[in-house]
Amino acid sequence: PPSSSGYRAPKSPRRTSPAPCPAPAAAATSVRDILTTMGEGAPPALLIIDSIQTMHSDLIEGAPGTVSQVRASAGELIRFAKENGTSVVLVGHVTKDGSIAGPRVLEHMVDTVLAFEGERSHQYRILRAVKNRFGGTDEIGVFAMEAEGLNEVANPSSLFLTQRDESVTGTIVFPAMEGTRPVLVEVQALVVRLASGATPRRAVVGWDSARLSMILAVLEARCGLSFSTCEVYLNIAGGYRVQDPAADLAVAAALVSALSERPLAADAVAFGEIALSGEVRPVAHGNLRCREAAKLGFGRALAPAAQADKGGLTVAGFRNLGAFVDHLLGR
Repeated sequence: PPSSSGYRAPKSPRRTSPAPCPAPAAAATSVRDILTTMGEGAPPALLIIDSIQTMHSDLIEGAPGTVSQVRASAGELIRFAKENGTSVVLVGHVTKDGSIAGPRVLEHMVDTVLAFEGERSHQYRILRAVKNRFGGTDEIGVFAMEAEGLNEVANPSSLFLTQRDESVTGTIVFPAMEGTRPVLVEVQALVVRLASGATPRRAVVGWDSARLSMILAVLEARCGLSFSTCEVYLNIAGGYRVQDPAADLAVAAALVSALSERPLAADAVAFGEIALSGEVRPVAHGNLRCREAAKLGFGRALAPAAQADKGGLTVAGFRNLGAFVDHLLGR
């Protein structure tokens, strides 16, 4: 009730009741207590520890989170997992740059290291394997953060493609490969001509900046295109990060389109690796890239001349970057 001065005491906060959990959950930080509980009856098929930095082992001195405690706690849990056939998931803290906080020895002790990637401003998250003793580390899982939690994205390509305007220059779709899964992403480039004497800037989001410098150098040396007085901005739409060298040809196409102010075909994709000699080299999984593009409604592909399997697309093949630039500029 309000006092004589008119002050009203704030209401105590109400905590929402937790949703029913299909698996038993317990609050404990002692590894001995956890393993004693797990030893009662049949061992569980799955044990999740959240987080390993809060665990404490009485076999060694030290506060939770220290190097010795993390190593000892993880060692006891891993021993229990191997002796009882239990799958153990250790949730760990990460630093601001995304690496696992604490000692690197933790990564060496476990069989698999999985990490969620994604910008806070985007609703999707990418689950990527950093280490995997049972398979490759080039596969990804894409999930969307929604009201009820993380949901799988069945078609990741639609997530990274924006509504493209045919009149906009400097954009091209690139069929990237994540392991055996093709993912279509949009490459965006912007070239701004500067006044004489100004220092041009190079900005890259989602791609290797050193790779961009190489592509610009090859375009100048082999094709006669000048970017020395231009600022160059390159972006991979949707916050996706491309590590596939086959993106060279798509980046070159976006740069040429932005420089010449000639829009590229909206139904085209581009992929291929560019050598310092200007040669357009073939890349792996060209058939899968073309088939994924055809599935999403694309009709043509700009690819290396050695691309044999068209995958349902009209393929324009190029042996060198000069012929590719001539094709884009209509020479």
